[in-house]
Amino acid sequence: MEARIFLICIICLLTLNTCSSSTDSVEIVPVQDLQNVQVTEAEKVQVTVYYESLCPYCENFIVNYLIDVFTEGIGAIADVKLYPYGNAKVNSNGNITCQHGENECLLNTVEACAINTWPDVHDHFPFIFCVERYLYYEKFDKWESCFEELSLDPTPVKECYTSGLGNQLELQYADVTNSLQPPKKYVPWVVVNGKPLYDDYIYIITNICGMYTGPTLPKACLRCLASAKNPIVAPHERVIPLHPVTYPDDSSSPLLSKLRSNLMSLMFKRNRAA
Repeated sequence: MEARIFLICIICLLTLNTCSSSTDSVEIVPVQDLQNVQVTEAEKVQVTVYYESLCPYCENFIVNYLIDVFTEGIGAIADVKLYPYGNAKVNSNGNITCQHGENECLLNTVEACAINTWPDVHDHFPFIFCVERYLYYEKFDKWESCFEELSLDPTPVKECYTSGLGNQLELQYADVTNSLQPPKKYVPWVVVNGKPLYDDYIYIITNICGMYTGPTLPKACLRCLASAKNPIVAPHERVIPLHPVTYPDDSSSPLLSKLRSNLMSLMFKRNRAA
């Protein structure tokens, strides 16, 4: 079954076109496409991302796809919320067990504390992106350098973690994640205006642009929609996902998961250059 899914991933990624840009070297600076247009909160597309910090496909999604929401001006028409809990489980004693072990619980909580410390997504996403990029490139020991790189005071985040507040935030995230309708099947699990994208999470920009009803689209939306090779198809659940996901009971080896993620990134860059 794993070999079959892996083959499907290769075939799918060979024809991938997601209107994304490369993040080998990226500075998170909002694009002011809509500087003369007021987008009301009611008009903004609601985007929620449910993920876990050490899931290779979540890392890939954040580093290579979600980043474009913030660098391509899409953030002006979207209200993005992040929930770093994913496929973790809470036992009867209220203790959390994470799918990828204690280090994942640590970083899920750290990212939850960052969200709590800097509530505006444009303030906490750069930190989360920085952490996930280090994880994506297998540099776990470097994540704390993100505070210095972004000129952020680590004190409130560390106090949140050590005081137990971070654990309470994770329990709140657990309640939100486990109450989703339709239920979360796997991660990354991306919901746009209440509708899950299923394994089509890589088309996040196309879906945001397609669901926006405001007066003016960002330039990136116009470019993305115009370059679409095929008609936009509503996301739907597939028996076998075309794009890599991590199920709660996934027993895949970490090496195979990382290989899939790296292949996805390679094909992503190939299609961008085409």
